[in-house]
Amino acid sequence: MAILKMVIVAVVVMEATLGGKKAGAQVHHVVGGDQGWDPSSDVASWSSGRSFSVGDKIWFAYSAAEESIAELNSKEEYESCDVSNPLRMYTDGLNGIPLDGEGIRYFVSSKAESCKNGLKLHVEVGPLGNTDAKMPKVAVAAAAPPTTPSGSVRLHGSSVLLLVGLWLCVRYMAI
Repeated sequence: MAILKMVIVAVVVMEATLGGKKAGAQVHHVVGGDQGWDPSSDVASWSSGRSFSVGDKIWFAYSAAEESIAELNSKEEYESCDVSNPLRMYTDGLNGIPLDGEGIRYFVSSKAESCKNGLKLHVEVGPLGNTDAKMPKVAVAAAAPPTTPSGSVRLHGSSVLLLVGLWLCVRYMAI
């Protein structure tokens, strides 16, 4: 997880350097914050009160040797941790998933025990620029630099490329 912290620190430094001055920037949410997608992280607390909108991206950072993530079809599969028929499996250790449509998406640990112990996330994706009181838009670029909740970072295209490049360097240096 030290690598994850290094990547998150790099992203935060890039964001501070860029100053969040470009309009229309996405919100990038690192699931689980500093701990990432890990059985020791409290994903439910991390997601509590957080809003997600079309155009945002969620990032799962985890040990690919120990974990994988299943995206499920339904609330029933999510609640029962049934990964027998997933929509998608994520196994790379770092996955950026665009939230490209409104609705609820379900993600769980592919390990039944971890899932049943709470390593799962449902994401309610609201419309682009959502102003609903229940799901306020977080960190939309404005005249003054907005704040973002812990574990969320506004990134611009060049920042995303730098983040992915940094991840690739770390990944291949470890081999």
